[in-house]
Amino acid sequence: MRKGLKQVLSTSAVLVGLMALTACANTQPDEKVAQDEPEAKKITVTHDYGETEVSQEPKNVVVFDLGVLDALDYMGVGDDVVGLPLSGTLPAHLSKYESEDYANAGSLKEPDLEAVYEMNPDLIIISGRQSAYYDELSEIAPTIYMGIDTEDYLASFEENMTVLGDIFNKEDVVEKGLKEVSEKIEALNKEVTAQDLNALVVLTNEGSVSAYGANSRFGIIHNNFGFLEADNNLEEGSVHGSKVSFEYIKDINPDYLFVIDRGAVVGGEVDASGTLDNELINSTDAAKNGNIVYLDAAVWYTATGGFNSTLKMVDEVLEAVEK
Repeated sequence: MRKGLKQVLSTSAVLVGLMALTACANTQPDEKVAQDEPEAKKITVTHDYGETEVSQEPKNVVVFDLGVLDALDYMGVGDDVVGLPLSGTLPAHLSKYESEDYANAGSLKEPDLEAVYEMNPDLIIISGRQSAYYDELSEIAPTIYMGIDTEDYLASFEENMTVLGDIFNKEDVVEKGLKEVSEKIEALNKEVTAQDLNALVVLTNEGSVSAYGANSRFGIIHNNFGFLEADNNLEEGSVHGSKVSFEYIKDINPDYLFVIDRGAVVGGEVDASGTLDNELINSTDAAKNGNIVYLDAAVWYTATGGFNSTLKMVDEVLEAVEK
């Protein structure tokens, strides 16, 4: 009887021991995985709306600024983007982001907050057009503002790209890209200043024309590319430019007339070439010398501030000068 009890107890002890070993075997790998899984490194980004703590190398990113999207694409981290404003026109070089792999986060001016929430982002990046939604977006995920200073395009562009390089651990790519942009702009500036050229930058919109000076959103043409202002009395810092007439452009008579067609971006009915094809414009030196340059509106109006877009801007103007 006692022997039987001993055997039972002994067998029970062995079973308990085996169960304990099995439990340990089942739990130890999980514990090891948890211990080996590194915690995401955090960096603090200072921007116009304060300071935001951001996880380095975020994997679910919602981007509202197309220049930033352009930069992420250049850096090879475009696959980390889960949502962007698809209720509008994308530049041709970003057309791959129109696929079903990317969710629609709304429009450039009006984010779809519910859709953004459903994307469960690790990071949201905005610029001027979405600034009114900063607080609401910040409640969904860490949000940073990354706009371009129109009065100093190149400096703010370099700062933004450096921050993105830090966030996505792509410092080497950013350094190489900034060098390429700097060298190309330097070459263009040298070419333009050697010829002592002036220019007038205009935006057309459904038959109307607005002019922009050195302190405007298109000031890079003067401040960095080297063109003198054909009219240095234009209103400073105007987002919408100064409404001008065809007679005004004839009287200013610029060496180069750079044209951005807003209608080409927003779906207008009157294109820029139709607007400017008249006797007054055709009598200018710019027209006579073939120096009316129609810029890529999708790049210049909606996607400035990225690597590819900035290089495209430089190349467009350089091609016009060297033709």
